[in-house]
Amino acid sequence: MKKLQPLIYALLICSGILLGNLGNDSPKATQEGKINAILNLIDNHYVDTLNTSDFEDKTINAILNELDPHSAYIPVKKYQAVEEDMQGSFSGIGVQFNIIDDTIVVVSAISGGPSEKLGIQSGDRITSVEKEDVASTGIKNEGVIKLLRGEKGSIVNVNIKRRGQLELIPFAITRDDIPLYSVDVGIILKDHIGYIKINRFAATTYEEMMEKVNSLQQEGMQKLILDLRGNPGGYLHIANQMCDEFLKDGELIVFTEGRNRPKEETFATRNGQLENIKVIVLIDEGSASASEIVSGALQDNDRGKIIGRRSFGKGLVQEQIPLQDGSVIRLTTQRYYTPSGRCIQKDYGKNEKDYYLEQYVRKDTIDNFPDSLIYTTKNGRTVYGGGGITPDITIKRDSTANYLQINRMISKGWLNEFCLEQSEQLKKKNIKSHTEINKTIIYSQYKEFVNEKDKNFKLKLGNTELKYFSNLLKATTCRNLWDNDIYYSVLSLEDEYIQRAINEF
Repeated sequence: MKKLQPLIYALLICSGILLGNLGNDSPKATQEGKINAILNLIDNHYVDTLNTSDFEDKTINAILNELDPHSAYIPVKKYQAVEEDMQGSFSGIGVQFNIIDDTIVVVSAISGGPSEKLGIQSGDRITSVEKEDVASTGIKNEGVIKLLRGEKGSIVNVNIKRRGQLELIPFAITRDDIPLYSVDVGIILKDHIGYIKINRFAATTYEEMMEKVNSLQQEGMQKLILDLRGNPGGYLHIANQMCDEFLKDGELIVFTEGRNRPKEETFATRNGQLENIKVIVLIDEGSASASEIVSGALQDNDRGKIIGRRSFGKGLVQEQIPLQDGSVIRLTTQRYYTPSGRCIQKDYGKNEKDYYLEQYVRKDTIDNFPDSLIYTTKNGRTVYGGGGITPDITIKRDSTANYLQINRMISKGWLNEFCLEQSEQLKKKNIKSHTEINKTIIYSQYKEFVNEKDKNFKLKLGNTELKYFSNLLKATTCRNLWDNDIYYSVLSLEDEYIQRAINEF
């Protein structure tokens, strides 16, 4: 019980701090007396010295975890990385990398970045950073990022081992702003069908998407597949901007409401560039928050079909509240509702683990839905609440498929290492198109590669897994040879969601 006393005290203290920061004036005077008394008590009598900063972080998290799964505390040391991700840029050397055989391997230099300008190439191996050996030292991704990112204009010195050259190549790289793209790709698949994949809703997402839209419309796009699978969401206003391009003036996009926040409705306001483009949205269990706002708005306004599996089910809005030390609290203040009135927030479950694992054990069925969870769209179609967006067309999960071996090989770095080697060999053959690459042959070569890596690893894939993985090998090799557009073009050929969407137009 004695070990729990500091936690109890700290919870009381942090509760008072939070109440003060959130402007809850009514109990403030009373709480301040108790908090000061407890602080003095601990300071004067507690047996051990406490690390106040770490203690506060842990106890603030303990409080917020009792509220809901999405209220969160972000300490100062993590806040910069979170902001970089959402603002769409950071300062660094501009490479995509993987750690292969305990070595930092450049997958590609980011177009226009400082590394590309200096001639750093795919397959280059970084052996040292500022004279610090980073090869075969057990370095992790976080360590690489810490070494290579830094203040814009600062210089980082690296040594690189390049295949075919005996001597290490020294580079002095001047760090610069590197964009973090939230739109993975925008391409024409076939029959004037465009395909845009968005990985999150960051500050630059709307501009990125419209840049792709303009390019695809110049290529003759008449229909669009908008891929929001695995997209965890982000900024609410970016989702609204995106919906505004698809919906007609005056159509409701979303409304929000909270105990201390008035109801606020957001409507489409202008002539959207995509109002006359046929659209299908792809979602799955990883599509959450802003992804659900977009898919819900288009579904409820009968603007386009939703294909995939029921989305995650996050219908809560967080506001960011800064604290004095530079840390922030993201506190749930409102729920959002789709135009038909659906709040798609799912049940919290017994604990946080159950909440996030629910997507793996759920049964997607619309049988015996209670009347309270049945809604109608603008044109009178039936849609369902109760947690997540239920698609118009469901892609059923293949219960027989087992991707464990594939995931293990990817985590070992074998996929990327093999595909880098393949791409280097194919460059010598002057391959012009992905159609010249046979995925069956590539998979056969990959089996030999795995056998050399680990003779005890018995690679055995079922038909579904083999079809997926051999295509992934080809697509990843193609990305090394060309770019992301080719990568996603190849992947789309064996993607059940995309092929179903193509057939639905």
